[in-house]
Amino acid sequence: RIGYAVAAFDWRGQGLADRPRHRRDMGHVLSFDEYRQDVAAFREALEGFDLPEPRHLIAHSMGGAIGLRALHDGLDVASVAFSGPMWGIQLTPFLKSIAGIVLGLAGPLGFSQSFAPTTGPWTPMAFEDNPLTTDRDQFDYMSGQVQKHPELALGGPSTSWVRAALTETRTLMDMPAPDCPALTLVGQLESIVEVPSIHARMEGWDGGRLETVAGACHEVLMEATERRQAAVGM
Repeated sequence: RIGYAVAAFDWRGQGLADRPRHRRDMGHVLSFDEYRQDVAAFREALEGFDLPEPRHLIAHSMGGAIGLRALHDGLDVASVAFSGPMWGIQLTPFLKSIAGIVLGLAGPLGFSQSFAPTTGPWTPMAFEDNPLTTDRDQFDYMSGQVQKHPELALGGPSTSWVRAALTETRTLMDMPAPDCPALTLVGQLESIVEVPSIHARMEGWDGGRLETVAGACHEVLMEATERRQAAVGM
């Protein structure tokens, strides 16, 4: 309704894209370079469409890490908007203390394709316990999608995915900010990605702006109407 043409796709392991052979409800990669391959394939596919310019990128959560890497890889866009970008993962103090040991031993011990500690298969989530949105209608919509299409369900990540994600986010945080205008939105109640990493990244981004969406959770674009409108208008 606001005049944009949109091109989107599902990352491997999510949505309708190919899933891990050993367990389709597990997020699993050996390296985030696999997602870079997805971006390269998407960019090649776009060449077959007569899409208008200028082009802009919007990237959410894990896509925020992949999108930031794509900018470093030369993705040609006029600007980028990030929503709850995964430039760090929230871990409990206990998990932080054992992450290096556990993730380091996961491969040699044969657990790289096992669910990461504290995670597991997809299970229905109660609205009162969800970290995604404060809006009941949006939550029911997301839950209803999985009920109608259980093949879309996604549980926790593998230990390999967590190790790869921590490696990639550390690498990205050590790189300079790209030369591209950027708007980053983060919910005030964010509890999935690491908020201090978002602040640290945006503080050093010339032409970058960070906005906190009051009262919002991780899915700022799937929030209650007033919060969603506030996010879109920022």
